[in-house]
Amino acid sequence: MLDQNGLRKQKIDTLDLRYHLLLLLLPLLLIALLFWVTSPAGELPWLQWGGVSIIYFLAYSLGYFVHQGRLGRLWQHLEQVLGINEATFELVHLSSQYETEHAFLNALLGKAVAMVDGAEMGSIILVEPGSNKLHFESALGLDLAKLQQLNMTLEQSFEYRLTDGRCNRVVVVNDMRKINAQSSLSAEDQALLLSAASIPIRATLSSPIHIDGQLYAMLNLDSSLLACFSTYDRDLVAILTREAANAIALYQKSRQIHQLANFDCLTGLANRKYFEEQAQKWQPKTKLESMLVLLDMDNLKKINDNLGHGAGDFALKRLATELKRSCPPPALVSRFGGDEFVLLCYGSESWLRERLQQAEARLAADEVAVYFSAGIAPFNGDMEYSLKLADSQMYRQKRARKGGHE
Repeated sequence: MLDQNGLRKQKIDTLDLRYHLLLLLLPLLLIALLFWVTSPAGELPWLQWGGVSIIYFLAYSLGYFVHQGRLGRLWQHLEQVLGINEATFELVHLSSQYETEHAFLNALLGKAVAMVDGAEMGSIILVEPGSNKLHFESALGLDLAKLQQLNMTLEQSFEYRLTDGRCNRVVVVNDMRKINAQSSLSAEDQALLLSAASIPIRATLSSPIHIDGQLYAMLNLDSSLLACFSTYDRDLVAILTREAANAIALYQKSRQIHQLANFDCLTGLANRKYFEEQAQKWQPKTKLESMLVLLDMDNLKKINDNLGHGAGDFALKRLATELKRSCPPPALVSRFGGDEFVLLCYGSESWLRERLQQAEARLAADEVAVYFSAGIAPFNGDMEYSLKLADSQMYRQKRARKGGHE
């Protein structure tokens, strides 16, 4: 029978009955022949031959069961390696589908706990570059909220202590009581760490994850059993984290490509292409109107001419920040290009106009004042029609203000 990896287990670790009979009978016949040849009168000494045969049969049986047990363990190890291969393959090829790095790391942690025998809980701890502060990003079977309250540095981790600061290999702690007794954490942090698990952690396996030569994170797998992690588990996790590092690097690059392709580099807002894609998926609500806002900055040219393009870029970023503040998610906020912005949100026109007036008042109070004109139109799925209405309204407002802010 073929398993999911296409390997015939029965053909690998079992022998046909004919081979067993051959391995049993042939040596016994040779022993009988030897006894017959060496006996004084050419007679076979049945008692001695029977005793040797029984001893051989028992030794063969014992050897067979020991061999089968070893094959079983090797097969289990092979299945774990194949499982890790499948898990990392899935993570690599589905990396672009995860919305956030947090979701990706959660998936990685779940697969790691499932792959390693004895692992009941686990966490992924990010290392902040420069400061070496630790941040618990993901947890399974542990209270993540408590762990994120800890004030820890890399130097306080047992990965750092047990590798003399190199953090270059997987470490296994088979009795956490000794490590906890030597901890440099404050009493408050240590109590918080111990209370994060519903059952006491007695053994831990910790593996560093390096990306582009830098320590990115540590993967910790925990167990409530003493000495439950073997050398084989350590080697298995070393393979997993090495492949995970490749998957994480690929994920980060895919997110960078996604960011560059869909978001404005200066303001961080969605670009026109991405905005239009998301607007096609916009879900109308029966009790709330959907409104589209077309907004144009009135005094960008004046700022650029008088204060320089650096000040103009700063003004655009300030405007983007205020628009996101005025219309938080699920609203869509986009920079179409230059000094033109488009918003899509739920709410009445009067409510939306009030929010925009408040935003403009805050912007006008800045050291570099920012002014804008805006047109608002209902959105019923026809982007071109709504933009045309909003554009007409915006230019009426701009003409009314002409000369004041340009």
